[in-house]
Amino acid sequence: MFSRRHLLKWVLGGVGAVTVGGAAGVELVNHGVLPGKLYLEEIDGACSVARPALVYGTLGPSLNGTFYSSARRRRVDYTIAYPPGHRPGDELALVAMLHGYGGNYTDAFANMTSAQAAALQVSVTPASSLAPIAVVTVDGGGGYWNWHPGDDPTSMVVDELIPMCQARGLGRSAHGVGLMGISMGGYGTLAIAERYPDLIRAVAAISPAVWTSYDQARGANAGAFTSAAAFAANDVITHASALSKTAVRVTSGADDPFHPGVVQLIKALPTGNMSVVIDPGCHTDPFFVSQEPASLAFLATNLS
Repeated sequence: MFSRRHLLKWVLGGVGAVTVGGAAGVELVNHGVLPGKLYLEEIDGACSVARPALVYGTLGPSLNGTFYSSARRRRVDYTIAYPPGHRPGDELALVAMLHGYGGNYTDAFANMTSAQAAALQVSVTPASSLAPIAVVTVDGGGGYWNWHPGDDPTSMVVDELIPMCQARGLGRSAHGVGLMGISMGGYGTLAIAERYPDLIRAVAAISPAVWTSYDQARGANAGAFTSAAAFAANDVITHASALSKTAVRVTSGADDPFHPGVVQLIKALPTGNMSVVIDPGCHTDPFFVSQEPASLAFLATNLS
């Protein structure tokens, strides 16, 4: 078995590969870049993360639906989840949760549903609920939330999904719109917020899949970007200054192979309402779950 240092040196020196745990799929194992998720989990216990006790209030209603996306040129499914004590027609802040690679609208969160996320209580003694937020998830495909021929998930989110939710009273200017995501979804939150800083008030990116070059991205996932120009246009490090008026929370595991890119991103982020958490952990579900409660609380605070 590789030592942890040997494996990470090989990964980071090559193509920045990483496995995406659980619901997000085993992205780079599928691409043949890593020898397998278990290596990362077993080496020196680097990926051992204590899971928080997740406590929920009474779940609010959830609406499942579908619409034809002109931007994606296909029908997409979505779920809108309401917090406890609220129902369709109420005006609330909105969090759009972007799923990871290989995922869809049903598994954007790690080990919780959208309804549970909207009902999450951030402390147990005494129980304390989040400021009320509605949560929406949607199918975004596997193209890293950026334009590909015949498929534009960014425009789908900005021009179709969010306006649909606003027509229902969610994410209007008095409350605001936030984005949250894990891995590919975490990258997508940053990329979309940088393009639309007047629309997105707050973002929470858990273990964002940040590559530092097109060659690195192409070596790990050739379908992530269509070209070097597309990578440059969507490089969240280069365009980080666009987030000067956005509340930003970024988290990363110290043994996450994407961590060097996240460190560069953090250095490029403007000072302001920014929260950075670097904890022990890898690019696996235990770390994702450990960061979800605080990320949701950050968004709820900044959107209320």
